[in-house]
Amino acid sequence: MFKGKKILSIIPARGGSKGIPLKNIQKLDGITLIEHVAKVVKEIDEIDRSIVSTDHKKIVEISNNVGLETPFIRPDNLSGDFVSDLDVLMHAYEQMKSIDGIEYDIILMLQPTSPLRKSKHVLQCIKKLVEEDLDSVWTVSETDSKNHPMKQLSLNDNGKIDFYEEMGNKIIARQQLDKLYHRNGIAYVMTKDCLMNQKSIIGRNNAGIVIEDHNISIDTAWDLELVEYILSKR
Repeated sequence: MFKGKKILSIIPARGGSKGIPLKNIQKLDGITLIEHVAKVVKEIDEIDRSIVSTDHKKIVEISNNVGLETPFIRPDNLSGDFVSDLDVLMHAYEQMKSIDGIEYDIILMLQPTSPLRKSKHVLQCIKKLVEEDLDSVWTVSETDSKNHPMKQLSLNDNGKIDFYEEMGNKIIARQQLDKLYHRNGIAYVMTKDCLMNQKSIIGRNNAGIVIEDHNISIDTAWDLELVEYILSKR
């Protein structure tokens, strides 16, 4: 609890993954991605309840072994490739409201695929949400200028190059580019109203917290190798 607000942490971890089979229980630095999340959760006393939303028995077993509860099994219709975070979180919230008999005030989503997160990042989001009376806070990272949309290209069916943005051919130096940011998956925090009434994970009264530390959201085997390298240097 933080300043009278009850906090529910939801860790989405479905079994299906096209890029890396059972991605959420792959190991980094000797422990699974699920256990990396569990370590962070244990450092944040403000979290009242932390659960894993999964559809896979092996993930249930591993989650329970590292102290994360799995009070329900996610139904098949919420386990496909194109199911949104919103649908998963709304389902988990309703389940926990029924199981615990509690209407949690704040929902925190912690994806296992950002194992470089630190507890201070998460707590910073919670504090900002409550103290500034916001309805949602996301962690973001500055986008490298090499990946800026103004520098991206497209290829037509004949392989001809064109600039993705109309004015892209006017960019000479990176100093011409506005700063852009991307979601990094470290933490998504929102109020109950934002999730259940606005039906969104980013509300009308939102804010972003820029994370300066290195972070990689894992989608591929190459991402796993990069994170392993970063951890080896710490």
